[in-house]
Amino acid sequence: MPEPERRRPARWRPWLRALHRDIGYAAVGLTFVYALSGLAVNHIADWDPNFHNYEARHQVAVPLPEDDRAAADKVLAELALTGPPTEIYRSDARELSILLEGSTLHVDLDSGAVLEDGQRPRLLLRLANWLHLNRGKQAWTYIADGYAVFLLFLAASGLFMLPGRKGLMGRGGLLVLLGIAVPVLYVTLSGGP
Repeated sequence: MPEPERRRPARWRPWLRALHRDIGYAAVGLTFVYALSGLAVNHIADWDPNFHNYEARHQVAVPLPEDDRAAADKVLAELALTGPPTEIYRSDARELSILLEGSTLHVDLDSGAVLEDGQRPRLLLRLANWLHLNRGKQAWTYIADGYAVFLLFLAASGLFMLPGRKGLMGRGGLLVLLGIAVPVLYVTLSGGP
């Protein structure tokens, strides 16, 4: 009885695995940027992903000058704030507001109490959001498109990495169907567009 002929492994699979691996390594940095930014922007109703809002209380010596500009200069000097104000105005008869780059000082002219409210940028997250939302426009569009092509290749090549029961004709195929079912079910059940 002749021995059954063994199937020879596909010669292209090692090349596909190597290419999949190398493109995957090249895509890691951008994947971190887009994933981090995506998580942050998904929860924009709960927090500001670009800035950290803060409040601080200060005290300055009174009496303050009656002239708004002179009072603002004295407050800024006492608080050791060097940036020039973008605007100075009276919020009411006894409160002076001093707008600075990134913060506002609310000065009680009677007591010298100062409430500072402002924003500090979340450096890495703000940068990731800037890239993710394509604020860099033309040049970044080419990079983002290249990254999208990388992701499409990784998804498509991943389908053919493993043969047999663990691959597309087995467990892998079921997982692909599950991955497709999630957005389809969500759109269907949520009454999407």
